[in-house]
Amino acid sequence: MAVFGGNWRGAGEAVTIPALALAVSMALFGVFLTLSGVNPFDVFASIYRGAFGSWFTWQNTLQLAAPLMLAALCTALPARLGLIVIGGEGALIIGGVAAVAMALVMRGGSPFAGIAGMMLAGMIAGGLWVGLAGALRAYRGVNETISSLLLNYIAIALMNHLVTGPMRDPEMVNRPSSWHIGEENMIGLIPGMDVHWGLIFGVIACTAAFVLMHFTVFGFAARMVGGNVRAARIAGLPVAKLTIITCFIAGAAAGLAGMVEVAAVHGRVSSSLVVGYGYTGILVAFIARQNPLAVIPIATLLGGINASSGLVQRTHDLPDATVLVMQGIIFLMILVSEPLYGRFRLFQREAVGHG
Repeated sequence: MAVFGGNWRGAGEAVTIPALALAVSMALFGVFLTLSGVNPFDVFASIYRGAFGSWFTWQNTLQLAAPLMLAALCTALPARLGLIVIGGEGALIIGGVAAVAMALVMRGGSPFAGIAGMMLAGMIAGGLWVGLAGALRAYRGVNETISSLLLNYIAIALMNHLVTGPMRDPEMVNRPSSWHIGEENMIGLIPGMDVHWGLIFGVIACTAAFVLMHFTVFGFAARMVGGNVRAARIAGLPVAKLTIITCFIAGAAAGLAGMVEVAAVHGRVSSSLVVGYGYTGILVAFIARQNPLAVIPIATLLGGINASSGLVQRTHDLPDATVLVMQGIIFLMILVSEPLYGRFRLFQREAVGHG
């Protein structure tokens, strides 16, 4: 019974502290809006209408939540080993580029084989991209946060080189873009919804990641490394191997997000792929406390906030970046709230007396 009590206390703390951080964030954002000369309650109402006010807006929200779920796993999974990886943006871009390349190679084949090949290519490319940061950490002691961040810029530069050179579609005059993958390789919509299948991919990936980290020997070993690296090494765990494999899986999730954006939205690679899903995924992972299942509702919430940006801009004559200010405040408050874990007696497990 004490075990269940401890679990409920831990779950209560994991929900309450982020909720309080979000509440404080909304209050601070309200102050920012007031200083900008607008009524914060009107803006909050517009955010709700633009995100969840109708079935149409709900579908827009879910469409934006799909890549956020996958990108968030790129940060959430390595965090279980105590690693702060912020390379989701780069892995997403590389995954999209690899998916286009695979579609061009497999052009003329069956749609099923084309889509499966694109998924595999995107996941492998994204996995290798973030796996490189993990290998640098494991074998050279390079800080994974810095290396994964720098890899983002390398990925953007590589994409720009390819879409303005070897992969450029000469018919795209206004914006340098790759060749189109072909309508036969585009991912369709979920029946009865105006949302592509990427949402299902995201939910499945988050569920699979949760099972991997909580119900497998691999996940147990990864959590041991995250708890105490030195003790894990003494116990004989292959820390370097666990680090690289986890980073590969994390990058594969972000690479799949890039493939989904190409195959379900854009049809080609261009600067439209660089919209910050990878960076927003970091915020999703932190709010979710690196819990893959919690990533699903948090990604939906952040997806809704992003979906409402256009309505906020039109209705209140605010810059489109206003929503980014809100996300920045939320991220700051989430970081500030980290030292609060374990400090409230309400959530602490009661000592068991002996005697």
